[in-house]
Amino acid sequence: KMSNNLDEVFMALSDQTRRDLVHSLAEKEQTISELAAPYDMSLAAVSKHLKILEKAGLLRRRVDGRTHYCSLRPEALGHALDWISIYRRFWNDKLDVLDNILTHPSKENENA
Repeated sequence: KMSNNLDEVFMALSDQTRRDLVHSLAEKEQTISELAAPYDMSLAAVSKHLKILEKAGLLRRRVDGRTHYCSLRPEALGHALDWISIYRRFWNDKLDVLDNILTHPSKENENA
């Protein structure tokens, strides 16, 4: 299940418009009309993007009458961040080794 959820989260975030929508939702809860305002696309097109984010678990929708409010579910990013952090540690370790080599060259490197 976690693997499927990661696939859905990364697929949802693979589109720039959806990443922008997530960024916008990180600021505050918004209606679909408010979310659609900055884009030169139909409300239906923005709604399709929101449905993909919703399916991936990245947003929750609250309906009040005819108005749909969307808010970010930041906990849904947790597994993706955990997965990414493995590679952050990998590269930090590699960069620490490189930094050590550059700041403390061995005798062999000085004679080369």
